[in-house]
Formats: sequence, structure tokens, C-alpha cells
Amino acid sequence: MDFRSVLCVVGVVLVLSASLGSAGDIVHHDEDTPRRPGCDNNFVLVKVPTWINSAEGTEYVGVGARFGLTLESKEKRANHTTVALADPPDCCSAPKNNLSGKVILVHRGNCSFTNKANFAESANASAILIINNRTELFKMVCEDTETDLQIGIPVVMLPQDAGANLEKYLLNSTVAVQLYSPLRPLVDIAEVFLWLMAVGTILCASYWSAWSAREAAIEQDKLLKDGSDEILSLETIGSSGFVDINITAAVLFVVIASCFLVMLYKLMSTWFIELLVVLFCIGGMEGLQTCLVALLSCFRWFEHYGQLFVKVPFFGAVSYLTLAISPFCVAFAVVWAVNRKFSYAWIGQDILGIVLIITVLQIVRVPNLKVGTVLLSCAFLYDIFWVFVSKWWFHESVMIVVARGDKSGEDGIPMLLKIPRMFDPWGGYSIIGFGDIILPGLLVAFSLRYDWLAKKNLRAGYFIWAMTAYGLGLLVTYVALNLMDGHGQPALLYIVPFTLGTLLTLGKRRGDLKILWSRGEPERPCSHIQLQPSQ
Repeated sequence: MDFRSVLCVVGVVLVLSASLGSAGDIVHHDEDTPRRPGCDNNFVLVKVPTWINSAEGTEYVGVGARFGLTLESKEKRANHTTVALADPPDCCSAPKNNLSGKVILVHRGNCSFTNKANFAESANASAILIINNRTELFKMVCEDTETDLQIGIPVVMLPQDAGANLEKYLLNSTVAVQLYSPLRPLVDIAEVFLWLMAVGTILCASYWSAWSAREAAIEQDKLLKDGSDEILSLETIGSSGFVDINITAAVLFVVIASCFLVMLYKLMSTWFIELLVVLFCIGGMEGLQTCLVALLSCFRWFEHYGQLFVKVPFFGAVSYLTLAISPFCVAFAVVWAVNRKFSYAWIGQDILGIVLIITVLQIVRVPNLKVGTVLLSCAFLYDIFWVFVSKWWFHESVMIVVARGDKSGEDGIPMLLKIPRMFDPWGGYSIIGFGDIILPGLLVAFSLRYDWLAKKNLRAGYFIWAMTAYGLGLLVTYVALNLMDGHGQPALLYIVPFTLGTLLTLGKRRGDLKILWSRGEPERPCSHIQLQPSQ
């Protein structure tokens, strides 16, 4: 098996495990209830910094309830307030201890959230912190029978581990907290850079793919003009370097991807993440090597060494340039894997991810618009199902859980591009999965190959329209992400209609749809005649 085959297999595995949208901060919920007077708050994340015996402690994150007093958005306006444990701990009856002006800490369970809040307010507590029975946040809603609520104190839920820490400190220390909910910026600069990364990656990959296709066509034309008898041999060699997707493979993608995603969801653990890290390093290392060799070969001095080969066991003929670059690529991938939990590791992850995506898009190809339509339509349904519909069966979004890396001890799976949110008070990352770049990228690269082989300029071709459609689709994804309060979105829900719809509509209007749909290349009188410009 050669390097390209290895990269193709690894790349497909990584795409299957990472075809996901841009996930944000997500909280779980019991049920969706209609808003009513006194129960119409937006669900907001709440910062809960602590002070232990007047010394600054850990800052926790909670979620505000649908009911109760809204919180301050500015830290300087939020008061330092002493915390007290409820007695009884669940606050399902009137508290026995003095809670006047204090923040009361209670356990979840045994009565409704609104009952706890009412008892806390009747005891003159200034706010109530409810400890969840899981290490996740939980949206607190009103009961169906509760109407016209008049709860005048803030109600915030904390994850189980945060509540346990506060309880431990309260046993022999004085604990104070601040409660405030800073507003998120409508657009973070990280999303702009991530958009540029995704669009730029497809742009580079498309030009490389089109250049390779044109070079192969030119080489074939030279042999045809010379009357060479090696045409069949050349076609075999030229096609062996690329993988053309067919309709069967496009349909099977949904089935295999779904099975792989469920496996990730069920087996998500530290050891499984380690396995994905190994696969990602293999793919990223090979992608980095392939891109560097192609880039350095553009220079005359390096080109010479790129044409000198030596036979290496198992790998076959390998160029001197590849041998020289390989140690650096291996070292880069290993260093990233060892240091991937550090705050700066996203840089190495993005570099490895981008070169892997570019190389996969250069190797894997959509032969015509029919295959591209089937592939993207299947991916469209796949993304929607596993982000939204899967909640009905699994009680949570399978794809978002996999993206976050829940139960794995890691900050998400490695098969995605991410940038830290720079001006977001909540921090976190803006992310996009490999599948949201590679799958539509296959169609965009196909459009540029067609334009070059048909000798169409940018204005008369399809690439500029496909590239613009992808950029707009991704932009709409981020708009939807912000409108949905940071909830994870299936990016292909927005990208596929833009890219696929644009090519189908434009091809129909220009009269090229039949050729694009079935042939995928300009029509020629004979397969052994040089390509002519399309009229």
C-alpha cells in the first residue's frame, strides 16, 4: 500500500468521525415549555466566581432558569454575597436557618425548581444556586400547571462537581460569590478567521486538483501527438494516483458514517480518543509531507531531488526530497500529540488538519455532478439527523456529544479546525468539522477542474460561483449559530443548498447540465482528441 492509499483510508475515517457543524456552549434541558408571564427568561450562562475566606477561588459556570430575576451583565455591578447551605438541603420546605441576604445552596430533587425558589425567596435569600445531580448543566423550566409566576430572586443551576466543591468549603470556611451573565459579542473575530481558513483551504485544494488534472491531460496530448503506443499504460498510471467516488460509495457513506458515529458515541473514552489522535497524526503527517514536497518541488534546486528516487522496504520508491522532509513531519505530528492539551495546541492541530484536507481533496475526486449531488444530499441528511433528530432516540445530540468529547477526558475530538474565541467572555473555541470542508470541497474542486479542462475563464466558468456559494453557506451557518445562542449547528444544512443549488441552477441556465451531470468533463469528438474549449 503506497502513501496515497494510506492517506485516503485515514482521511475517509477522519471525515466519517468529524462531519459536524460548529458547536458552541450547550446545555441540556428537561423539556421545552411555552413562555408565559413570569417564565419567559432566556437561558443564559452565568459566571460564578468564588472567594474562600476572602481569598479568590475557582470560577464556576452555571445556567440561569427560565424564571426568576435576570442577572447583571457587568461584573462591576454584581455584589459579593455570602453563601449558605439550605436546611433542609433540598429546600422543598421553609428553611430553618437564617438566610437573609445570602445566596442559598440547595440540592436538586424532591420538588419543582419553582417551589425551591419560592421557599428561598420567602426566607429572604438574595439568590438560589441549585446543584445538579450530574456534571452537566440543565435548563430549568416551569411546570405546565404554573402560571403568572412572581419569583423575584435569581435562580441558577450549577454542575454537580461545582456544587460539591462549594459544599466542602462551606463546612469550615466562609464562601462568597458573584453572579453575573456577561453578554457574548454578536461576531467574534475567531469566526472570521475560521471562515477564511475553510474557504482558503478549499481554494488551495481546488487549484491543486485542477492543476493536476490539466497536467495529466497535457501529458496525454503529447503522447497522442507523438503517436505513442503507451496510451493505455499512461491512462492506467494517471488514474492510479486518484480515487473517483461513484454513486454506490456516496450512498454507503451515510451508512458507514452513521455506524462510525454511533461507535464513537458509545465507545467515547480516553483510549478511544487516543486511537483517533494516532489516526489523525498519521493522516496529518502524510498530508504535511505531501504538501511540503509539492511546494518545494516548485523550486528548481529542490525539484532535482524530488526526481531522484531510492527504494525503501515496504514503501517502495521514495524520492530524496520526501526522505529529507519525513523526519520533520513525523516530529511535528508527535510534538503536537504530546502537547495537544496545552492552550496553544490548536495551532498545530489546524496546520495538520489543513494539509490533510488539502491532500485528501487532491486525491479523492467527484467525477461528475450526478455523483456530487448524491454525495452531498446524503451528507445533508446525515448532518441533520445526527445533530437534531438523534435527540429523540438518544436524548441528546449524538454529533454534538462526539464533537465535545464528552466522557473522554479530552477537549473534543481532534478531527476539526478550531480557533479560540478572542473577545468572548466565556472563552471556548469556534470549530468546524473536516466533513464540512471536505464534502462540499469535492464539488467545488470538480467545478474548477471542469473550467480548466473546458478552458473557461473565471467569469464564464462555474468555480467562482461554487466558491462564492460555499463562502455564503458557511457565513449563514455562523449567523444561525449566533441566533441559536451558540447551540451546535449542522453546517451542511446551510452549505449544501448553496453550493449544490448554485451549480445545478447555473448549469441548467447555461445548457451545460447534461455534460456536468453525466460526463463531468467537456464533450470531445473522440477520447483520443485534444480537449477543445466549450462554446
